[in-house]
Amino acid sequence: MKINSLQIEIDGIDKEILRDLMEDARKPILQIANKIGISGAAIHQRLRKLEQNGVISSSKLVVNPKVLGYSTMAFVGIYLDKAARNLEAVRELKKIPEVLECHYTTGNWSILIKIICKDNEHLMSLLNTKIQAIEGVSRTETFISLDTQIDRQIQV
Repeated sequence: MKINSLQIEIDGIDKEILRDLMEDARKPILQIANKIGISGAAIHQRLRKLEQNGVISSSKLVVNPKVLGYSTMAFVGIYLDKAARNLEAVRELKKIPEVLECHYTTGNWSILIKIICKDNEHLMSLLNTKIQAIEGVSRTETFISLDTQIDRQIQV
């Protein structure tokens, strides 16, 4: 692994380790080690370096929201009456469990959020009683996702 001032360059072994774990984070380290032809300890050392250098930012379990009854995903563009209200609005959005992502954007909206709801009625209630009720939100623009057609991470 090479480190320059702006980015990190990883070698082929690091890439192979990352690809295997991105495909299945529960894949046994020894299985990866045997496939690559290095020791399990070497894999652990490389993973530790990748974490320390910020290449691996986290590992998490992914829950299927549809199985839990959440079938409506939407993206909501939020217009703020003043840009200075951004921090306050984000603080309030963090309190809403259905908000999965929040992005500070260029363009028409001040904020773009990704939300998950049980159905359209839940979405409407969330918009009317929680999101549009946040001080500084002047209006919203909502796009319901009909289907996720690409869902991936950056290739290594």
